[in-house]
Amino acid sequence: MELGFVGLGRMGGNMVTRLARGGHRIVAWDPAADAATRAKDNGAEVASSLAELPRALKPPRAVWVMVPAGEATESTIQTLAATLERGDTIVDGGNTKWKDDIRRGRELATRGLQYVDAGTSGGIWGLQNGYCLMVGGEKAAVDRLAPVLTTLAPPDGWLHVGGIGAGHYVKMIHNGIEYAMMQGYAEGFELMSASDYGLDLPKIAKLWNQGSVVRSWLLELTADALAADPKLDGLKAYVEDSGEGRWTVEDAVEKSVPAPTITAALFARFRSRRDNSFADRLLAALRNQFGGHAIRR
Repeated sequence: MELGFVGLGRMGGNMVTRLARGGHRIVAWDPAADAATRAKDNGAEVASSLAELPRALKPPRAVWVMVPAGEATESTIQTLAATLERGDTIVDGGNTKWKDDIRRGRELATRGLQYVDAGTSGGIWGLQNGYCLMVGGEKAAVDRLAPVLTTLAPPDGWLHVGGIGAGHYVKMIHNGIEYAMMQGYAEGFELMSASDYGLDLPKIAKLWNQGSVVRSWLLELTADALAADPKLDGLKAYVEDSGEGRWTVEDAVEKSVPAPTITAALFARFRSRRDNSFADRLLAALRNQFGGHAIRR
């Protein structure tokens, strides 16, 4: 299949390589010259500009956008929409909020353009293992992309989950669950690190992947991280969130659906970014006020 591809970062670049190796004709573009050069070296053709990219494709065209969610995605799609023609398809493979997909799909439909949202999971390992793809959009548009989706994914690794926005909605929930799983591992291993047994955490992480009910790819990555740095001395305890966890909690609040574990995991990330927090200082002050408990200056 022929596909335009915009965004050649850590994931996008690997996706282009996997597609080119799978026999697809890929016309790629990225503002970073070095990223474009790597894509060319890995089998893709490179457009001279974003506006020129659609002209290098035969109609009906399909262009996959893999850039950061928000303004970068919005401006990229608007630029493409001004150049593409009726019957062409834009795929957003980033982490867009599903409500933006619904709005965008309606706007593009007035121009005769099809819109597909593809929640993409696999990270930097996707080139080797394939990407899990959660796809939203009209059936005809998704069906036309099937050859590309099949190449990107491992066996049984992609699914048309519903209409426009459904792909990113399912990916959002996926990431919310991921937050909770990671937090559970983090708390358990911290507790073991504080035990008096001198536990070998890398070996325990590896052990738990041998038939244990808590085995997972995340636990395999835990074992790898601990094997490289058992005490994680080289890291700062600062954990970002990329948006999907917040959107999951917001959705839970809107629907009055209890999601305490995911919410706590999100708040733990907020806490990781606080150094000498006001709340903790107030707690110390209150204990001193009512009970005369010692405080540290």
